[in-house]
Parts: sequence; C-alpha cells; structure tokens
Amino acid sequence: MTPDPTTPPDAPGRLPVVGHVMPLLRDRLAYMQQLRGHGDVVRIRVGPRPVYVVNSPELIWEMLTAQSANFSKGRLFDKLRLFGGSPLPIAEGQQHLQRRRLMQPAFHRERINSYIDTMITTAQSALRTWRPGARLDVLNEMQLMTQGIVMSVLFSSHPDRDPAQAIMKGVDTVFQAAIRRAVVPVSAPEWMPLPGNRRLRAANSLLRRTVSDIVTARRETPGTQDDIVSLLLDARDEDGRPLDDEEILSEITALLAAGSETTAVTMAWLFHELGRNPDLEQRLHREVDTVLAGGPLTAEHLPRLGHTRRLVTETLRLHNPAWIVTRQATVPVRLGTAHLPAGADLIWSPYALHRDPELYDDPQRFDPDRWLPERPQPPRGAYIPFGAGKRMCIGDGFTWAEATVLTALIASRWTLRPVPGSTVRPVPAITVHPSSLHMTAEARGHAAAREAA
Repeated sequence: MTPDPTTPPDAPGRLPVVGHVMPLLRDRLAYMQQLRGHGDVVRIRVGPRPVYVVNSPELIWEMLTAQSANFSKGRLFDKLRLFGGSPLPIAEGQQHLQRRRLMQPAFHRERINSYIDTMITTAQSALRTWRPGARLDVLNEMQLMTQGIVMSVLFSSHPDRDPAQAIMKGVDTVFQAAIRRAVVPVSAPEWMPLPGNRRLRAANSLLRRTVSDIVTARRETPGTQDDIVSLLLDARDEDGRPLDDEEILSEITALLAAGSETTAVTMAWLFHELGRNPDLEQRLHREVDTVLAGGPLTAEHLPRLGHTRRLVTETLRLHNPAWIVTRQATVPVRLGTAHLPAGADLIWSPYALHRDPELYDDPQRFDPDRWLPERPQPPRGAYIPFGAGKRMCIGDGFTWAEATVLTALIASRWTLRPVPGSTVRPVPAITVHPSSLHMTAEARGHAAAREAA
C-alpha cells in the first residue's frame, strides 16, 4: 500500500492516506509496522470511518501526557463496556480521577512488596501440577497462574482449576467480542440471538456470578481480609456515598480480566524466547541458582535478579501484548503538523513502536542486554509498555513484580523445551498472543529439594 499521491505528506494539516480497510487478522501486525514508514500521523479507513494512526514516539508521548485532556479512551475501550459499567480502565474525566485515587493505595510500591509472598505461594500451587516430560499448553498454564495470583492477592479467592479455566474462557470471550466490535466496520446488534452474542451473554453471566459470590462472601465476614474487595466495599465518594453493587462488580471484573491477560501473554512469549535462546536460558538458571543458593524464592531476592528483570523488559518490548490502543479527540487538536477534528478516532501500536528500526538497533532480535545501563537507551516515548501519563496502567508495578517472580520461580524448578516441528506465530486479538505454544517440561536438578524447602 502506498500513500495517496493527491495528499502530499508534507503539506501542513494534510496527511498521508494509506489503504482503505484494516486487513485480515493475520496481516494486521505487518500492516501496523508498514504504516510507520508513511509519516508521523497517517490516515487510514476502517469501513466508512477515517482513523488516524500516530507513529511518532514524540507525538504519542504528547498525546498521552501534555494533551491527554483532549482525548478520551476511544473505540476499543468503549467496547470493553461489555464487562459492565465504567470501571477504572474505561472511566473518563472526574469519575476516572476519583476511581484512580480510590484504588491507588492497593498498588503502591510498599503494598505490592507485601503481595509477593502470596504470589509465590499461589504460583507454587500451580507448578505442583506439572510433571516431568509433560507437554504443556504454555499460554493456558500462564493464564491460569496469573489469574490465580490476581484472585488470591487482590480478591483473597482461590478457585480450583476447573472453575478457574471456565473463568478464563469467559474473560477471553468478552475480550474477543470487544476487539471484534472495535475493528470490524459493521457488527451485529447485541440483542440479536446469534451464536456469538449467546456466548458473550453466557460469559458475562459467569463472570458476574463469580465476582458477586466473592463480594457476597466478603460482606458476610467483614474485616476478615485486607484486599481490594474490602477497599471497594469500604470506599466512599466525595459525598460520602458508598459504591453500589454494579460499580463494585465492574471494577473487580475489569481487574480480573486486565490483571491476568497481559502478564500471562508476556510470560508465554518469554519462555518461548528462552526455548529459542539456550544461552540466555543458561544465564537465567545461573543467576537464579546463585541468588537463591538452594533456598526458596522470597521478596528479598528480587532486587538481585538483574538478568531476570531484563528478560521481562525485553519481552515487553519485542512481544508487547498491545498491538492497538485507541483514543478519540474530544476537541479539535493538533499533533505535529496534523490538525484533527473533534471526534477523530486515533490509534497507536506499542507492538509496532517497539520494533521500529529507527528507534532500536536490530529490533527483531531478542536481546535483554540492550537494557544494560551502559548500553544506549531509546528516546522518551519509544518504550512505553504500560502507556504514560494519567491513564498509565495502574497495575504496572504489580505486573513487573509478578512477571519477575514467575520467571525466577519457574526457572528455579523447570526447563521448558520447544516441541520439535511446532510453529509459533503472533495472533493480534485483544493482546498479541502466541498462536499455539506447546513446550515439554523438564525438571531441573534439586527442584524437589527446593519444593520441600
């Protein structure tokens, strides 16, 4: 696809026009990467609608920070109202500010440090189900593990594997519906009795029952837990009004969905890369073995796991879960030379941004050492795995801690080997997840002794 020659790219306020519609699923990542060669801001069409793709890291940063008041979250986040209500990831304006202030204490650094022991205990329970030589669906295992951590740490709930699998499937169904309705020009009305709509209603019903049961149990035993459910139940707005049931259910459901999917996908890609890079895997094993010195993993070990942390950092670069993020202009705005009307739909791609050869040396190479302090670092706005500004993901610190814990804990006990002949490709759904990632679990030496410890 080439820019429309009738629209000079360098004309003030005029934008390159590329293509007409968003391509098929399998081509979308390449398409977003290709658009980066056509200018800082490029206009495409998704069905009848013009959509503006922001490529420049400087303009993305400006949009998310200095000009953030001029934008709402946009079409994708609006479709995530399928979860019900307007929870923090979707809320706008004063409601967003109030809700973020309310929930921020649960994600302070000191509070996150207090969660680490529970993260470890929860992950250990999942890892006890692994068997040497077993062929694992790695993404599924990581999703169950991260979902278990979110539920145990933030909700003090511990579902068994089969109910957890059903919850995970429900979250995935709602996510898939949201992305489909955001990028497909014409979607069937939600009231129509189509198979997809029936699956969506069933998934929403399951999620709401699960969350409602957690809230009901907490109300019956007040003061027994110190978690985010208790925080929401005790919360009062500026007028002293408690959150109603719909608001509480929406917030918990959104946290359950967002808090498990991103980390699970990141972990799946990380172990896929370790399987392809045995030297990096050996360095990880040496670091974990040295730092743990034969004992169990604890919160005190995390600051010493530098290579482990860089593996997470590089995975969030090369395999960023977000292939598309939306915004909508609420007033006429200017980004660089682009003049955009109120109501304009904008998108940007962390996945494409983090693979730009203008910003990263050899960007397709998985190289955690690029994050060593003595190496040149990318410019501001070129690495933003969790966004920036007032809408930056509230759970970024939680995710960093969780991913580091899981990487170190799994590496201390297991080696995951690629299944010969398998092909793994990225699929851009609500996140960029592996198409199919099966690996064989091999127990490492002294794993049983560590487990007993």
